Amino acid sequence: MEEAKRSVGKVYLVGAGPGDPGLITVKGVWCIRQAQVILYDYLAPEELLQYALPDAEVIYVGKKADSLHTAQRAINQKMIEQARLGRIVARLKGGDPFVFGRGGEEAEALAEAGIPFEIVPGVTSAIAVPAYAGIPVTHRLYSSGVTILTGHECSEKDRFRIDWSTLALEGQTVVILMGLKNLPYIVKQLLERGRAPTTPIALMEWGTRSHQKIVVGTLQDIVEKATQQNFKPPTTIIIGEVVKLQEKLQWFRGEEGHRR
Repeated sequence: MEEAKRSVGKVYLVGAGPGDPGLITVKGVWCIRQAQVILYDYLAPEELLQYALPDAEVIYVGKKADSLHTAQRAINQKMIEQARLGRIVARLKGGDPFVFGRGGEEAEALAEAGIPFEIVPGVTSAIAVPAYAGIPVTHRLYSSGVTILTGHECSEKDRFRIDWSTLALEGQTVVILMGLKNLPYIVKQLLERGRAPTTPIALMEWGTRSHQKIVVGTLQDIVEKATQQNFKPPTTIIIGEVVKLQEKLQWFRGEEGHRR
């Protein structure tokens, strides 16, 4: 029994950060370097795989909306199987594992299977993407708090799960991840509950990456602008008065290579 316990490996649930490969933590890189098996997501920067061992088994598991990807149950089972073979596994996830990354579900599966694991937090896109646009999610003069939502719940079928009246209050920032598909519904709910049509809103596609794209507008015109500029996932939505600071604080120029 003691020998069996010693033969079990370990799983690291690693936050890969929001997209810029330089934003992964030092410990995250250490985990990749130790891993014999790496399971990575669509949003985890492939550049991070350069740190992998030459003989590491690298497995792409997708997790891209509206496309083929490995089922969550299969990912859980793969981690458990590899750990039971005595291997070190790095589960590389975009952003932070516990911020809409299903890391909690994966940790539960590992715990129930008796597999040793560690959570390695990452930089969440909910904070980093606005920062790369020059938008602080809180500011003493504009916003005293921030609410982070997943856009998958911002739909009519999930209308009872979100308190839109609270989100419509002034003086707070709302950040929505994976919400582009439901942008018209989001705007409609906020306007119907009294948020001003002139409320600033920004969209960022592939935020923190060299090819990031941003559009700034208001609740009354952002849907039209997003359509005109052909925005696609992954796009982060930032709503609130802090968006007004974007033009003044913009420092990252993406493919232009400028930073100020």
